[in-house]
Amino acid sequence: MSRPEHVRDRLAEEIPPAPPVGPRTQATPEAAVVGGGIAGLATACGLAERGVRVTVFEREESPGGRLRGWDTVLADGSRGAMDRGFHAFFRQYYNLRGLLRRADPGLSSLVPLEDYPLVHRDGPRDRFSGLPATPPWNAAALAAASPSFPLRDLARVNVPAALQLLDVDVPGVYERLDHVNARDMLEAIRFPPTARHLAFEVFTRSFFAAPERLSAAELAVMFHLYFLGSSEGLVFDVPRSPFSESLWEPLVRHLAGLDVKVRTSTPVERVEPGTGRRFSLPGHGEFDAVVLAADLPGARALVAASPALGDAVWRARVSRLESAPPFLVSRYWLDRPVRAHRPAFLGTAGYPTLDNVSVLERYDDRAREWAGRTRGSVVELHAYALSEGCDPDRERERLWEQAVAVYPELATTGVVDSRHELRADCPLFAPGSHRDRPGTATPDPFLVLAGDHVRTDLPVALMERAAASGLLAANALLSRWGLPGHTLWTVPRRGRLAPARALARWSRR
Repeated sequence: MSRPEHVRDRLAEEIPPAPPVGPRTQATPEAAVVGGGIAGLATACGLAERGVRVTVFEREESPGGRLRGWDTVLADGSRGAMDRGFHAFFRQYYNLRGLLRRADPGLSSLVPLEDYPLVHRDGPRDRFSGLPATPPWNAAALAAASPSFPLRDLARVNVPAALQLLDVDVPGVYERLDHVNARDMLEAIRFPPTARHLAFEVFTRSFFAAPERLSAAELAVMFHLYFLGSSEGLVFDVPRSPFSESLWEPLVRHLAGLDVKVRTSTPVERVEPGTGRRFSLPGHGEFDAVVLAADLPGARALVAASPALGDAVWRARVSRLESAPPFLVSRYWLDRPVRAHRPAFLGTAGYPTLDNVSVLERYDDRAREWAGRTRGSVVELHAYALSEGCDPDRERERLWEQAVAVYPELATTGVVDSRHELRADCPLFAPGSHRDRPGTATPDPFLVLAGDHVRTDLPVALMERAAASGLLAANALLSRWGLPGHTLWTVPRRGRLAPARALARWSRR
């Protein structure tokens, strides 16, 4: 297969579909996809493009899952947009970008964010602009230029432990590191404290978990995906307009052209055995196959309410999947602008709960129009991994107080309006959880799982894990029906540097 235009890394790996295991179906199969997020829409595309009749059931009023967007009327009477917060579309998200390219071949809906500074409360600041894209020169250049990597502290680094970050092989890395938590691994490596905060913990918290609750294997895979395993670089893109307009409305139109029905505001309560077809979704019809692409709480609830699905062992594995701690997104429409030099996105470390600050008018056209008309700003704050049972009002207050410490001009701004989203529906990748994590396959060959909580055994994460799992789920069903599947692309599944891998394995003996 020719390399897609958006796959620029010459070492990126092609993952061909498995050959068909069943005879080619004569009748047109019908599949239900439960969940209209990235995973569900990827599955729907994969199936419909091979002639399967697909219906997507989404409980919310619009598709997109955790990237869903919606309109809101602000206190000044103007139209605003709200969503679940800032998302970075990295260049190595090959399967996600391939999904979006189906409706937007040139990815004109995305704009590059050339830099995103990371700042520690105590002062150190790192940037990712101007770094070479290819490993290991990107890591060497960052360490040489960063104030977070002073030479006197680098001399203390535990080199054999640090080499494990260069010896990532998926899925083998999980056998070696999944039982360790990310904090213990970072402490064992003995990176300088500021480097540990800025170069690692900022990323670990993007998994919505504190380092002590995140698998060290997931941290190693993440660092491989974004830094040491890919030459796509650390630059990423962001949607130029609200998610619904830029991403999902075009994709839903593309799906409509494939005769896919996307039914929003339509929750699925349970799945039962069918009479005319294999599965019944009470109130919604019968289908030959079902894809469970709901978010983690939804998938757990649906399996619990559908006792005929799978077997006892598989059902128990689904029930044991853990959700990450709550996270808060606060968006403010302000009556005056933040200072002109403030970046579109700033990662923070060393603060009690503040993880990043976004200035939306720097890249979002709806926010830019509002800010230009009112001479204000639209600012978004994120707090990941909050305490279970936290007080929402107090967390909003604390988050704003920390943002004022980072951007002091916020202390004198007036708030025209604000919106807040406190959620706890992301998956947790806890130490030791990988072995028990269910993959796309289930005990029933015509029931498959998709989502960012699903095991893929590929070096993927977050949105890219969701997109990859959706295509893998589609391929599993297509193979059963004797239909051709889809090729996936991924960053290399093992470290790029053979001498470093060999040295790491020698050091483990």
